[in-house]
Amino acid sequence: VRVIRTDTYVVVRGCLSSSDKIDGTPSNRSQQATPPGRPPRHSVSWFCVPFTKRCSFRNRGTMRFSTLSVIAAAGVGAASAFSTAPTFRASHVGTELYERKPFITGNWKLNPGTKQEAEALASDVAAAVTANSPCDVAIFVPFPFIETANSAVDGKLLVGAQMVTPEEKGAFTGAISATMLKSIGVEWALAGHSERRTINGEGDVYINSQCKMLIDQGMKVILCIGETDAEFESDLVGAICELQLKKGLNGIDAADMDRVVIAYEPVWAIGTGKVATPEIAQSVHATIRGIIVEMYGEQIAADTRILYGGSVTPESVDGLLAKPDIDGALVGGASLDAEKFARIINFETVEAPQVSSSTGSSEGSSEGSPGKRATLKKKLKEIFNKA
Repeated sequence: VRVIRTDTYVVVRGCLSSSDKIDGTPSNRSQQATPPGRPPRHSVSWFCVPFTKRCSFRNRGTMRFSTLSVIAAAGVGAASAFSTAPTFRASHVGTELYERKPFITGNWKLNPGTKQEAEALASDVAAAVTANSPCDVAIFVPFPFIETANSAVDGKLLVGAQMVTPEEKGAFTGAISATMLKSIGVEWALAGHSERRTINGEGDVYINSQCKMLIDQGMKVILCIGETDAEFESDLVGAICELQLKKGLNGIDAADMDRVVIAYEPVWAIGTGKVATPEIAQSVHATIRGIIVEMYGEQIAADTRILYGGSVTPESVDGLLAKPDIDGALVGGASLDAEKFARIINFETVEAPQVSSSTGSSEGSSEGSPGKRATLKKKLKEIFNKA
């Protein structure tokens, strides 16, 4: 696959079968007969892709794009050529095409009150995760409920811990080590949540030790960073995020960054009902990605998922997730309501194009019609099942 980008479109050179059509026009490439029992022959064709969600174009010729956008723009016939390969790489031409998969996470904090309630909530959340859900999903639950929640979700989503102690063992009353968590099947843990910073007095050095302990144990971490209301009003957002990010990731090698997710949580928006506008959140996320570029380079920065956490609700999630540098959400209160969290998990991207069932071309924009992404995905699923 090869890519050429203009200001508004990306031209993709992709592999299509000889029977495929692009915007209703048959491909005039290889027409050789396909031997019985073998898959259809494919050949190289060009088609245009709208430069949309989660796209970035880097110096090496590397970019991100929505697979759905490519299929929609290429036409219905092209779907079969890509249905088994949602990630495209072509190192021989110096171009890589791939997509950061959204990550929706729920932080239960000190909730619910009983094991029975935790089991019921975990089961209800798991029921909301389907094959059509557009994201990875995780819940971070209190320590006593981890195994109960893990059993209840039956592998449909991840169950993580809300914190970890940097020490592995010893005289640390009340501490929970990474090895303990790993032994009961936990893969993910939070570090640096604002409540741990403010209520428990966990500083950047301590948080960095948590991150490194999890990485050393082969586990994964969501590093939380963010500014207070006073810092936001003083225009210190970038400085605070840079400080917390660089201190939190100190000593973590580039090779281990695939096990790190960043969560931006403006402290002033947590539990207050306030929410940063999608434009504000996008601006900060872009700044954070730029800091990661400075620390680890463009490729790792483009690979790293950055979540937004700050009173995310069913009403705000679509607008937030429509932004190119917002790769998911760390959800607090709404994650305790299975119906609300289900809507957040199954968010709808407002700008996804529609596919015409007759021509396979993309028509218009779905802005203002959140259901169009679901319609598009349904059409593509039908195509894939027929292929």
